[in-house]
Amino acid sequence: METKIGSLNPCNSATCNGVGCLPSNGVVSSIKPSAVAFNSAEATLGRHIARRLVQIDVSDVFSVPGDFNLTLLDDLIAEPGLNVVGCCNELNAGYAADGYARARGVGACAVTFTVGGLSILNAIAGAYSENLPVICIVGGPNSNDYGTHRILHHTIGLPDFSQELRCFQTVTCYQAVVNNLDDAHELIDTAISTALKESKPVYISVSCNLSAIPHPTFSREPVPFSLTPKLSNKMGLQAAVEAAVEFLNKAVKPVLVGGPKMRVAKACDAFVELADACAYPLAVMPSAKGLAPENHPHFIGTYWGAVSTTFCAEIVESADAYLFAGPIFNDYSSVGYSLLLKKEKAIIVHPDRVVIGNGPTFGCVLMKDFLTALAKRVTHNKTAYENYHRIYVGDGHPLKSEPSEALRVNVLFQHIQKLLSGETAVIAETGDSWFNCQKLKLPAGCGYEFQMQYGSIGWSVGATLGYAQAVPDKRVIACIGDGSFQVTAQDVSTMLRCGQNSIIFLINNGGYTIEVEIHDGPYNVIKNWNYTGLVDAICNGEGNCWTTKVRCEEELLEAIDTATGVKNDCLCFIEVIVHKDDTSKELLEWGSRVSAANGRPPNPQ
Repeated sequence: METKIGSLNPCNSATCNGVGCLPSNGVVSSIKPSAVAFNSAEATLGRHIARRLVQIDVSDVFSVPGDFNLTLLDDLIAEPGLNVVGCCNELNAGYAADGYARARGVGACAVTFTVGGLSILNAIAGAYSENLPVICIVGGPNSNDYGTHRILHHTIGLPDFSQELRCFQTVTCYQAVVNNLDDAHELIDTAISTALKESKPVYISVSCNLSAIPHPTFSREPVPFSLTPKLSNKMGLQAAVEAAVEFLNKAVKPVLVGGPKMRVAKACDAFVELADACAYPLAVMPSAKGLAPENHPHFIGTYWGAVSTTFCAEIVESADAYLFAGPIFNDYSSVGYSLLLKKEKAIIVHPDRVVIGNGPTFGCVLMKDFLTALAKRVTHNKTAYENYHRIYVGDGHPLKSEPSEALRVNVLFQHIQKLLSGETAVIAETGDSWFNCQKLKLPAGCGYEFQMQYGSIGWSVGATLGYAQAVPDKRVIACIGDGSFQVTAQDVSTMLRCGQNSIIFLINNGGYTIEVEIHDGPYNVIKNWNYTGLVDAICNGEGNCWTTKVRCEEELLEAIDTATGVKNDCLCFIEVIVHKDDTSKELLEWGSRVSAANGRPPNPQ
């Protein structure tokens, strides 16, 4: 009986072009020194944390002040290499650290005990799901209060301070509770280095009375991290390559598909090296968009089952062998478990192991090493790409708009496409922007980020803030639905305080369109806001901001000309008013399939 990948049948399946990644050897090699000379008065826990953050290339910490973290924030501010970015709420601070980590390779945030920690928890869970190293620092209770059975504010009224810690244990790879200076140095360094090695968030709680106290363990400038890179088992690597070469070289029309875990495996360059060597058609899963160059001569688009780039699914699913590098087959990426893939035809390359068909699994084999070695052995075979070339028909263009005709979403994205360059980055919010942005063709160097695994609506506002802060030389173009914007709109304020010049396209269609296509109901209709009026009120004459509403193509073109011309240095907020039923065809197909998957009846008992 054949087993399908991404189908309803169970399967055994368990992110880099230099952006959002540590160096390819896994070692933090270009450490930044502290910007000030060291002296003993600064031998404090707070300054040690600040220096460590600077060393790992964090120059911005996203924070919300609270009485338990104020002294720590003083220490972070005192480090000239650090900029403390005050956010409007903890959730957005976490989303900003997420966006920052995607661009810089690591991010950091600082909040207060429990009320701040539990508020930021959702964002940290999202970072965990996307394999992003985020250092989450929480100001904790006075060290003298531990074990006293006292009841503190910012708690649920019990003399137990571990509630926050227990919540973070499932969404971080390491937790450090620092309430004693004697072991603080070890706990802090272990936490930060673990985040870098595991590419996951960590939680650090620092008692509010300890941050500014000098201690002998901090009497020397911290020695830079030198993280030992993970190594492949040489015999396992050789065996895996031999098995893969035999598997692929006997195939007639094999294909390559990149997945999101190429980023955490730091294997994007190795994946392109393999694509160059084998000449197979090159596709990416939706959550891997931006991890492989779309100007590669054999790139055929996004493989997303029934909502793939035109002709991509036909080539992938008709192949007699496919190599998936770092895939995640969940209900969303598999379009409701409807992918037409067969396990016996697949090589699945995980970050640290390789699974070949229904046969052997090779553990302790790093994806980067495997792809690099395979590139030297695989036979050049462009049969599948030639098939693609034969059947390919170029994309059509949206119908030409009549003068003053109501703006259509496909016309909007036709013009967003023209904005893209190597000096831009796209942030796509959960919703129909997933599907419309997926169809954008990314020029070399153009960044692209969205949160597919966790899919938390509102993520993009904070992520735009963080990404733009991390790479100020790129102009971020954010595509955000009105429903998502209502969740996290406040931190447009922080973008203005930071002097950012992102372009935000607010797509106003009156509700949660993606939810409508999965299961409609009155709860998917939201109160309409005057979005440009809201942003103008947030600006309040104190910031470089320009807003406009557009209802037709002529107004859109004028707005884009202004945003890229006289308002090029401004934060530009363009509210695009479209019909509530104007959705991509991909969302219509995807929504019905996901709805069917969600609505499956219980299995017989």
